Order: sequence, then structure tokens, then C-alpha cells
Amino acid sequence: MAAQWPRALIRAALREAGYDALGASDLDEALTYPVDEAGRGTVRLILLDQQAVQGQDDQRLVDLLERHPGADTVLLRGAFQPSLLGPWRDVIQHPTSIDDLTETVRRLLPPSSKAGYPGE
Repeated sequence: MAAQWPRALIRAALREAGYDALGASDLDEALTYPVDEAGRGTVRLILLDQQAVQGQDDQRLVDLLERHPGADTVLLRGAFQPSLLGPWRDVIQHPTSIDDLTETVRRLLPPSSKAGYPGE
């Protein structure tokens, strides 16, 4: 249960900043979301916590990124972990604050004034 708190706080901060954010505990859960989740629009940004996917099948990550080809990707990596190989637009190192995460998202993808995902 405690592992859900950081995800919930990040989602809440992103929503407060004007983003429609979804969360998943791992790649398998992220892959269960329909591409156009409940009519919200296309996914514009994927924030991936390397610790959450460490040791999972690399093909699942490839599947997620291919499922959302236009999405920017941001990797959140541990302080002593080498970054996963990927098409990262930015890499953020733990420890970091939720405000810093939100600011990175805002820099890459300004929030939209319309409902739905930013950039629609």
C-alpha cells in the first residue's frame, strides 16, 4: 500500500498543474490502459520510474513506448543506477521533489487549457 503513495502524490500534483494524469504500478498495468483511455485523448508524456520497472521484461517497455509513439518520455532513475537505454527526452535523478517533477513535465509539455491530455 505504501508504494502507491508516491504515485498518488505525483498524479495529484500533475492534475493540480493542469494535466490529466494516469498512474500504473508497473509496465503490465500501464499496458492495460486503452490507447485512448475513456476518450481522454492520446498520451503525450510517459514518466517512467526506473525502480518500478527494474527487472521486468524489456519487451514490455518497448511495447509501452510503441503503443504511444508520439509521447515524450522522462526517466526517473535512482541516484546510483545507470539509466535504462531509451528515447528519453529527459532523465531525472532520485531523490527529487514532486515540484521538480512537475516543473520538468511543464517544461516539456505546457498544460492545455482544455480538458484531456495536455497538448490536445
